[in-house]
Amino acid sequence: MFYAISYRFALNKKLTMMKKVFLLVVFSVLFASNNIMAQSKKGTAINTNDYALFGERFTPSGVLTEKAMLKKYKTLKKGDTVVIKFKSKIKEVCKKKGCWMNMDLSDNNNSFVRFKDYGFFVPLNADGSEAIVSGKAYIDVVSVEELRHYAKDGKKSQEEINKITKPKVTYAFQATGVLIKKS
Repeated sequence: MFYAISYRFALNKKLTMMKKVFLLVVFSVLFASNNIMAQSKKGTAINTNDYALFGERFTPSGVLTEKAMLKKYKTLKKGDTVVIKFKSKIKEVCKKKGCWMNMDLSDNNNSFVRFKDYGFFVPLNADGSEAIVSGKAYIDVVSVEELRHYAKDGKKSQEEINKITKPKVTYAFQATGVLIKKS
């Protein structure tokens, strides 16, 4: 009987030790995979020293690409807003005072970016620069009058301005902060 009790005690002790080893292995694998994922995210880190800041300071983490942003816009309907950050090329800047810009979303789509409360402007010569914007994305319907105003600010010809005859549904963005890559 003493032998049976001591055997059972030894078996329980051995099983407990095996459970501990198993848990240690599981946690080690989870920890290692988490570190690998964290390192892959660090590979896309953005060095803010390479950018000039306009507007409010923000952390450039969780920044979407232009294609991912286009997908996000396609899920929105009029009245929806989403707080988000994305990175793209500036296609056009207001040539009058830098109070708006068009950013490329790929597939001939743009995001029309204005700046919160006209609190800041971007350089007039920022066309073609890489930029990261932080703020609110939404769907907007722009009136003919407003479209003509933007065309005039963009130094379009009178002939091009006169061709604007219908309101336009746009992918709009109200930026609170903008980072523009330094040349």
